[in-house]
Amino acid sequence: MRRMRQIAIYGKGGIGKSTISSNLSMALHERGLNVMQIGCDPKRDSTRVLTNGKFITSVLDTYRAFHDKGRKDSDISLEDIVFRSDDGIYCVEAGGPKPGVGCAGRGVLTALQKLKDLDAFGTYNIDFAIYDVLGDVVCGGFAMPMREGFSKEIYIVISGEFMALYAANNICEAIKTFASRSKIGLGGVICNSRNVDGEREIAEEFSRRIGSKLIYFVPRDNIVQEAEINKKTVIAYDPKSNQADVYRDMARRILANDRLDIPKPIDIEELEDLVQSYS
Repeated sequence: MRRMRQIAIYGKGGIGKSTISSNLSMALHERGLNVMQIGCDPKRDSTRVLTNGKFITSVLDTYRAFHDKGRKDSDISLEDIVFRSDDGIYCVEAGGPKPGVGCAGRGVLTALQKLKDLDAFGTYNIDFAIYDVLGDVVCGGFAMPMREGFSKEIYIVISGEFMALYAANNICEAIKTFASRSKIGLGGVICNSRNVDGEREIAEEFSRRIGSKLIYFVPRDNIVQEAEINKKTVIAYDPKSNQADVYRDMARRILANDRLDIPKPIDIEELEDLVQSYS
């Protein structure tokens, strides 16, 4: 019997988490695994390239629609909130409140609880659940995948830029806080290259200093933008491209990874010195 793995992809906003997670989903699906990607960002953009550009109905939108019709939350079924892509990947978007109203983290909490209550992973025989999480973990809602132990395995996406490392360091603090309570750990760091000087070395050294490892370095390639313009993952857009093989290799590394660490965040001065030493 295969063990289901639930992993969460965290990192600074705009660092490329959705690109990483969607291509990871495709690469794992190619290997015959049942995959569910769960978007935890109110923008609902996590699953868009998996569904040929379609913005699927979010969990919070479904709740609002049911309330407007006078129906109960208990009437919501998996078919109302889980959408299967043409390639066979199960897609969920948590959604968020109307702009300027309420806490965006509420959608994350509501979605994860509903999926649990309806036994989504068992019903669809999921091997891998991938949570694509908004970069801000200060809000408790966005920390839900790790705080409540929905995801035991965390990966942080960085670049060689200071603010990306700063955000990653804060995420390490959150993982450290919830590690013993929720039995979670840091699976590793993924560097999504921005072509910064000394970027690989910065990423490797940062990973070492926080007590983890650089699990993969993703080189920058314009095909990523081409694929997104065409509303596809790189693997679907050009399956024979070098970049498609990069994501497949990244998936292999994650599949083989059985090490989870409790990270040790570094102080701001050390972080600044690290970046400056390679500039």
